Amino acid sequence: MISSYLKTSGRNLLRNKLFSAINVVGLAISMSVGLLLIAFVLDLHSYDRFHQNGKRIYRITSVLTENREENGSRSGGRFATTSLKTGKLIRQKMAGIDEVAILRNDFSQDAKVGSTIVPIKGFWADPSLFRVFTFPMVEGNPDTALKDPYSVVLTESAAEKLFGHQPALGKAVRFDTLDYQVTGVMKDVPFFSHLNFEALVSLSTAEQLNRNNKDFDNWTSLSSNFVYLLLPPTIDPASIQSQLDAIATEENRAEETTTIQLELLPLYKIVVGESFRASEGGPGSVGPHMPPVVLWILGGLALVVIVSACFNYTNLSMARATRRFKEIGLRKAIGAGKSQVWQQFLVEAIMISLAALVLSYFLFLILRPQLISLAPEMQRLVKLELTPSMVVAFIVFSVTVGTMAGFMPALFFSNVSAIQALGNMASVKVFKHVTLRRVLVVVQYTLTLIFITATAIGYVQYKNILTFDLGFNTENVLNIDMQGNKPDAFLHELSEMPEVTALSRSLIITSIGNAWGGFIKYKDSRDSALVLTNHVDENYLALHQYKLIAGGNFRTRPNSAEAVNEVIVNQQFLKRFAIANSDPGKAIGEEITFSNFKIRDRRMTIVGVMKDFHYGKVDNLVGPVAFMPWTPGDRAVINAKIQSTDLLATRARIESVWKKIDRVHPFQAKFYDEAIEEAYSELSVLIKIIGFLSFLAISIASMGLFGMVVFTIETRLKEIGIRKVMGASSGNLVYLLSRGFLVLLSISTLIALPVTYLFFENFVLTHFPYHKPVQFTELFAGLLAVLLIAFMMIGSQTMKAAKRNPVEVLKSD
Repeated sequence: MISSYLKTSGRNLLRNKLFSAINVVGLAISMSVGLLLIAFVLDLHSYDRFHQNGKRIYRITSVLTENREENGSRSGGRFATTSLKTGKLIRQKMAGIDEVAILRNDFSQDAKVGSTIVPIKGFWADPSLFRVFTFPMVEGNPDTALKDPYSVVLTESAAEKLFGHQPALGKAVRFDTLDYQVTGVMKDVPFFSHLNFEALVSLSTAEQLNRNNKDFDNWTSLSSNFVYLLLPPTIDPASIQSQLDAIATEENRAEETTTIQLELLPLYKIVVGESFRASEGGPGSVGPHMPPVVLWILGGLALVVIVSACFNYTNLSMARATRRFKEIGLRKAIGAGKSQVWQQFLVEAIMISLAALVLSYFLFLILRPQLISLAPEMQRLVKLELTPSMVVAFIVFSVTVGTMAGFMPALFFSNVSAIQALGNMASVKVFKHVTLRRVLVVVQYTLTLIFITATAIGYVQYKNILTFDLGFNTENVLNIDMQGNKPDAFLHELSEMPEVTALSRSLIITSIGNAWGGFIKYKDSRDSALVLTNHVDENYLALHQYKLIAGGNFRTRPNSAEAVNEVIVNQQFLKRFAIANSDPGKAIGEEITFSNFKIRDRRMTIVGVMKDFHYGKVDNLVGPVAFMPWTPGDRAVINAKIQSTDLLATRARIESVWKKIDRVHPFQAKFYDEAIEEAYSELSVLIKIIGFLSFLAISIASMGLFGMVVFTIETRLKEIGIRKVMGASSGNLVYLLSRGFLVLLSISTLIALPVTYLFFENFVLTHFPYHKPVQFTELFAGLLAVLLIAFMMIGSQTMKAAKRNPVEVLKSD
């Protein structure tokens, strides 16, 4: 029976080459998107699966809340980090836990072995890391390798960079001015690991180096610390959570305005899971991350494209129904039942889908490098390499698509009786006067219009973001990361270049998502708020053209963090703390108290007030900001204002100067505008993906429309011939044959444009408080493109039919 189904389906596909080709190509194009999404999702869910106890590993996350008694308001956020004290308290007080691993993510130094200098990044970690995670050791004892201070475990690649092919175990590596002993060499970290490092340094070393820092293991010091738990196989995580709640309750009693809750996060939900805020000066998380909502959006968009191709199959199958009624009638007359007819048409659809799978796989190979190269983050996130599980998923996906495409035609034909099939068959009605095929065409073009209109609106909004007035000037400013080098010599070299018109120093680059900050108090010691900060020198404000509305620039040039006692704030800062009734002139000379993970209760005087600007991205509201003097102990970013007709050539000259200063670290510099564009790369990638899917959707819909037009004209050739004999012009015939399709496109327009407009205004753009309203041209640009393509499809075929000699058409009648 199956052999009969396959033979019959194959003959039918060959007999209708045009319609089979449209279906195969349409399904292949849409399925290639599905294959990319499947490979993408499988890669994301491959992270951390190599750990033997991965299902039992949890990370501790923190929920910080700041309570302000004067107005009852709250602020805070969710952090992937926690305090070192949390890890120690869990070890001391909690029962039912197999292991606790504590990591600190701020180890980044140059490793020196003889004349070899190699930049190394890694974690401070305690010995239990190797008992929680599966990182195989090649040399050394994993139980003791990270026990003693000044011990370091290198990956094989890092060991080879430093020692070549010589044994590394037991040898010394110098970091800064101290020698560390190599107590272990481990295999390189797999690609699909959210923890990525070249070295692990004993946590006891960090404790030694910070023994005079009272806040190093403070309960509220969340910066850069990660705590992982290995739970027993049979324990209920809820019982662990209750113990975490007890610890948090006890520790929060000592805090006046800050409370911290501890929560468990499964290891497998770190990469594909909740997004976390960055702590003060620390990371939001470590390793790659993808919010589930993005996968749902991409999955929904891919499904729309696939459904569009399935609609093509359904439309063409239903349109060709009259040609297959006799086949069905004969099958039923000789004893075929409903299920056998249903299986026949389902097998035919699955055969087309499997044929499309072959073509879609080649499209997948072409599109794969394009997807990976969309953004630098994508290259570090996925590989999209073919695996056995991926092959199985592709085949299952193909059969599923075939079943979806063939379900409606199979149901339709299986319900036709032998008498109806051998006689006459009326149209299948969904609603009164509306056929199923028309509904599918309307739905298909509605989705296509939504796609292309969303792309147009998204692109315009993205361009508006890139050209948005941030409140300061970024044009032709090259930001150069000094990577730990002292900036004085480099500044001197740059100052002698005629193309460099101004120079300044800063701690971070604002407006691209970077953040640094601390807690500030004014007169009420109980009122503390997290304020974003930057450390800048006396040239920074002038170079970037910040607008000072009261006071002036820094009056002193402190040589150490302890000597910093001045601050320049923005208008929102005055408003937040109600300083001088938000009067900038009267705020000069007022004192505030600043604290962060490095500085404790430092008194500072307001010497200037600047106009509000965008410290963060433009999807964040402008908040309180404070600038403090840059000191030689701070991380340095050089800001170089360039005036040149060839910016790239000037950048190359600056890079050659860098190589004189530092032969170890590669030159890391970006123009400010490039950095801003990169900061919104995820938005750019999303727009490119939606634009690409829009192109596919309109291509698939156009192929379907082409098939429908060809079929309609074929069935009305005699009518066209008679009308021509009766005197109808070509224009009249084009209007007659295209009228029905244009009415359906008009209905799609009336649905798609309002839906897209409301979706952007009420859901998407609400996340961008400074967005511009959606314009008329953005809505109708996509519509004009769709109508033009549709008119070309309909007009070309109807004109071709209208020009045929009616004698040739009617001579057989």
